Amino acid sequence: MYNQLNKWLGNPNYFRFGFIIILLLIVTLYYTNFHEDQLYLLFILATIFLGIGYYDKSAWFLVSVTTVIVFCRFIPEPNFTTFVSLLILEVCYLIIMFISVSLMKSNQKIKKDDLETILALTKALDSRDAYTSNHSQNVAFYAKEIAKKMKLPKHVIESVYKGGLLHDIGKIGIPEDILLKPGKLSLEEYTIIKRHPVIGYEMIKHVSDYNKNGIHDIVLYHHERYDGNGYPKGLKGEEIPLVARIMAIADSFDAMTSKRVYRNEIDLGATLMVIQKNKGSQFDPEITDVFLSLFENEKKKIAITNQMKSYKDRLEDSTLSTWVG
Repeated sequence: MYNQLNKWLGNPNYFRFGFIIILLLIVTLYYTNFHEDQLYLLFILATIFLGIGYYDKSAWFLVSVTTVIVFCRFIPEPNFTTFVSLLILEVCYLIIMFISVSLMKSNQKIKKDDLETILALTKALDSRDAYTSNHSQNVAFYAKEIAKKMKLPKHVIESVYKGGLLHDIGKIGIPEDILLKPGKLSLEEYTIIKRHPVIGYEMIKHVSDYNKNGIHDIVLYHHERYDGNGYPKGLKGEEIPLVARIMAIADSFDAMTSKRVYRNEIDLGATLMVIQKNKGSQFDPEITDVFLSLFENEKKKIAITNQMKSYKDRLEDSTLSTWVG
C-alpha cells in the first residue's frame, strides 16, 4: 500500500484528474436525490486532491480555488450560513489543502535528494576512469528511452533511469590496475571484474526502496544473457528481470560506441549490426527490436543523437528535475 501510494504521489496528474472528476461527481449528485449533507466528504476529498495535484502552483491559485470550494460547499444550505461559520470552514479547508501540498512537496524533495545522491555516487565512479566518464549517465539515458518506447509505467521508467546510473556502482570495489588495464585481461582479472554486479548489490541491498522498484535487479543482473551464459547467476530468458534485460542492451550499446582505454569506439552502424546479430542470444529479442526501432531511419538517428547532447547539457547544468522528459 505504501509503495503504491508513493507511485501515485510521483505523478500529480492522477490527482489533477481526480480533482476534476470529484467536482463533476459533486455537481451530478447535487441534482439527484443524494443527501446534500453527505456531500461534505467529497468537498474535503476535492481539497486534498487540489493540494496534491497542484502542489507546484502559486499560493494565490491554491487559496483562490479552495475559497471557491468553500463557497460551493455552502450553496446547498444558504439559510444556515453565517460569516463566522464560513470563515471557520475556510480556515479548515485551507489547512487541509496546505497539509496536502506539504505532503507532495516532501515526497518530491525525497525523490530529488535520492537522485542527487545517486548522481554523486555515479560521478565518484566515473572519476576513476576518464575513458568511461559519463558511461552511467549514457546508459541511464538509453535505458530510459527503451522503457519509454515500450510504454512502461512512469514509475518503472524512473526506476530504470536510476538503475542505469547505479548499474556499475560495484566497480568502485575493483582494483584500478585491473579497471584501467590497457591490454587484454587475464582469466583471473576477468573473474575479478565479473564480481562487480555482486559488489554493487551488496553495497545497496539494505536500501529497501531499491528492492521494491527493481534497482537491485538492475545492479545484480545487468550482465545476464538471454541464452543463460551471463553472470553472476546464469539466468536465462524471462528468468532475468525485465529491467535488467533493458539495461543489458543499453549498457552494451554505450560500451561499444564509447572510446575505451583498450580500443577506439565502434561506429553506430557496426554497433547496431552487432546488437542485431546477438538478438535472442545475448539480448532479449523483443527488447532488441524496440531498441533498434529507435534508429530505424536516419531521421531518428539524428533525433536521438540530439537528445543525447541535450541530455548531457542538462546534466552539466544540474537541472535534475527534467530527467524524465
